[in-house]
Amino acid sequence: MIDVDKAIATAVKTGKVSFGANAALQNAKTGKAKMIILAVNCPTTTREDIEYYCKLSKVPLITYKGSSLDLASVCGKPFTISALSIREPGDSEILELTQSAESEESHGGNE
Repeated sequence: MIDVDKAIATAVKTGKVSFGANAALQNAKTGKAKMIILAVNCPTTTREDIEYYCKLSKVPLITYKGSSLDLASVCGKPFTISALSIREPGDSEILELTQSAESEESHGGNE
């Protein structure tokens, strides 16, 4: 199992990452992001907008288990981060989370 916090921190250090809900929304609309991560306390309207555009442009979306403060501390930033767009993962294995999430969804519902 991938350590999500470590994967996010590595992506921030070695890849190309945008912080913020507006950037995430823009990246979801244009399909430029390889993955978008939302904090669990991301505002509902923002979350719904980002989810909608992620579906349209087939950008994987992951909800981070912690708050925007937790996400910020993982990224090493002194401000809250409700949304994070990963455009290039760098040395991180963060994109492997989408494969594991997809396989869980396809196997988990038929019990």
